[in-house]
Amino acid sequence: MASTPSIPEAQRWLQQAKSDLQAAHNDIRCCCPNWVLFKVHQALEKALVAATLCHNEAFEVPVALVALAQWLEAVEPKLRGLAEEVEWLCGCGMDGMATQYPSYHPFPTIPSEAFHSVDEEEVLRRVQGVLGRLQDHVGGM
Repeated sequence: MASTPSIPEAQRWLQQAKSDLQAAHNDIRCCCPNWVLFKVHQALEKALVAATLCHNEAFEVPVALVALAQWLEAVEPKLRGLAEEVEWLCGCGMDGMATQYPSYHPFPTIPSEAFHSVDEEEVLRRVQGVLGRLQDHVGGM
C-alpha cells in the first residue's frame, strides 16, 4: 500500500489508460471484437487504479474491476454509479481472460469468434465516459 496519495503516479496510470483506449479505437470494425474488449478492459483497469492512488491506496493488478469501482464509490460519493457502469461493461464481455484464452469458451469456440454480437462503439462510448469521470476525479485531487 502506498503511504501517501501519489497524484503524479495516478496521472501516469491514467496516461497509459488513455493509450490503451486509443488502441481499442484503432481495432473497431476490424473483425476482432475480442481485442477491442481486451483493450478497453486494460484501459479501465488502469484508470481505476489511477483513481485509487489518489486515495492513499494501491492495488496489485489484475484487480476485480467491479469491486474496485465499488470501493471508489464508497470513498468518493461523486463517483456514484461507477460500479453499475463497470458491471454493464463486464456484462458485454469486457474481460482480461475470456477475450484471450480458448479455455474460457465451450469447445470449439475461440475468443476471436465469441464476441461478434458486441456493440463495440457503445462499449467504447461508455468506457470513454467512465475514463472521463475518473480523469476528472484524478485532476480534482
